[in-house]
Amino acid sequence: MTVPWVLASVHLLALGIGLGAVFTRARSLQTVRQRPRLRTIFLADAFWGLAAILWLGTGLWRAFGGVEKGTQYYLHNPLFHAKLGLFVLILLLEIWPMITLIRWRLEARRGEPVSLAPAQRMAQLSYLEALLVVVIIFLATGIARGLGS
Repeated sequence: MTVPWVLASVHLLALGIGLGAVFTRARSLQTVRQRPRLRTIFLADAFWGLAAILWLGTGLWRAFGGVEKGTQYYLHNPLFHAKLGLFVLILLLEIWPMITLIRWRLEARRGEPVSLAPAQRMAQLSYLEALLVVVIIFLATGIARGLGS
């Protein structure tokens, strides 16, 4: 009883961390004009990454570790497939911003100028990712209530 409860709690905490982080990153990318603002972007991005790791780890454990409804329940639920599909879509959308932000971190660490030209596009992608997380929430609550099974 304790392990499923803790896993579900951490999974939900990751939601708050992730949604707040990706939204903060988007807002900061929209307004970045100078180097000090990069710290906020990098911090928000780190929390966004932490949330993804927590979601993936706890989600896989809950779905396939025998601690929740059971693997068969999830594998035969179309809402679960949609939820996973959207998570994969977020991961794919995140490839370019992740690579760009790694490059920015390296440039900033070396004291080199950082080209902020892609910031607006990355902000748009971040807002899209936030929207997809909200859709995932609706799918998850449906799954928890037995919809789609």
